[in-house]
Amino acid sequence: MSEAPTTRTEVDVRAALVAETARLLDEGGPEAVSVRRLADAVGTSTMAVYTHFGGKPELLRAVCSEGFRQLGRRLDRVRPTDDPVADLLGCARAYRRAAHANPHLFRAMFSRPVTDVLVDPAEQAAALETFLVLVRTVERGMAAGRLAGGDADEVALELWSAVHGLVSIELGAGVQSARQAERALAGLVRHLAVGLGDDPDRAAASVPAPR
Repeated sequence: MSEAPTTRTEVDVRAALVAETARLLDEGGPEAVSVRRLADAVGTSTMAVYTHFGGKPELLRAVCSEGFRQLGRRLDRVRPTDDPVADLLGCARAYRRAAHANPHLFRAMFSRPVTDVLVDPAEQAAALETFLVLVRTVERGMAAGRLAGGDADEVALELWSAVHGLVSIELGAGVQSARQAERALAGLVRHLAVGLGDDPDRAAASVPAPR
């Protein structure tokens, strides 16, 4: 008995178009993205692309939105504990997992012209909400006396930048193994915490080096 044909919903088609846009952007840059190419790759019509998005700018906005949505969902799973420095490592690991779960989308969402849509207030708000998860963790570290007082936004940006750099290097095959990446990630968070005033022994206890 043959299986019944699978009928894709409009949501499925939209998600497939966003994923394919991210892949094309990642592999070939903005010039690689065309409505005809997208439609052929996804198995739909060019009219469906215009119906869902209207045009290329809206597609790029959708890539940005989806990227931050997936990243935010990963970060939201990091439940606060009584150890904010350990939680910083949890955020860093969640960021790395998000990148590995969808590398095309991860690279595309931080590349131009996708980043150009962040001038849109709605997109800025989505990106800021994702960033705030990290800011709040830093603030808890400061309140607990683990991190020196200061501008939590700046500290969070420093950590985000460092983690993003490491993850980008790993995705580009610049890291020998997942174990090496995990050790580097833990070391990065631990050294940053100590540099911000945490006791070295406490930082080592909160962020032990993976075996």
